[in-house]
Amino acid sequence: MKKILLFVVALLASINMAFAAVNLNTATQAELDTLKGVGPAKAKAIIGDRTKNGAFKSVDDLERVKGFSKKSVDKLRNELTVNGSNAPANTGKPALMDKPAAK
Repeated sequence: MKKILLFVVALLASINMAFAAVNLNTATQAELDTLKGVGPAKAKAIIGDRTKNGAFKSVDDLERVKGFSKKSVDKLRNELTVNGSNAPANTGKPALMDKPAAK
């Protein structure tokens, strides 16, 4: 029973991580590597750029990293953030999970 409970807890934790945006300014190489289309080399390039040029001010700044085009950044946009630990970056587009405020 204990093993089943641990499995369920681990499964729920991994699901939660799948929905959390990855912060370009704080993510480790391993965290960046979890993104589709970002392997170890690109993850290392992101960290190198962040170290050399400072924090990313927007997700669009990822285009300055070798290997990332506008098209590839657009594909990753919903999985990335530059502010908060897991808040979506402000892209000027409404987030999929946003609901109108109650009146």
